[in-house]
Amino acid sequence: QVQLVESGGGLVQAGGSLRLSCAASGRTSSVNLMGWFRQAPGKEREFVAAISWSWSGDITYYADSVKGRFSISRDNAKNTVTLQMNGLKPEDTAVYYCAARTGITIRTDSAMYNYWGQGTQVTVSS
Repeated sequence: QVQLVESGGGLVQAGGSLRLSCAASGRTSSVNLMGWFRQAPGKEREFVAAISWSWSGDITYYADSVKGRFSISRDNAKNTVTLQMNGLKPEDTAVYYCAARTGITIRTDSAMYNYWGQGTQVTVSS
């Protein structure tokens, strides 16, 4: 089992920045892919960004809606994945979830992830 704990959400004005962190514990050696999803009220959970890693390096992938504004990275020593969010917009308001799975192929379908954090609220005011 893998446990994920998110932190770093909050309230920010449009144009501001937030940094979300996801700390993994447990059988982290089984995980090669971690992603961020978000869910706004009344909407389906949607893919935000993902990072996979292997002996050949890291691969990142972003939803078009956040490309150029968000950046995902990882700290292998701390088993942590970070989502740096810049240029935030009111439409970025949602609960953000960290997810993880085995396998290095980038997945944007939330159903493909085995492990989930509890979520952290991000609110962007206009």
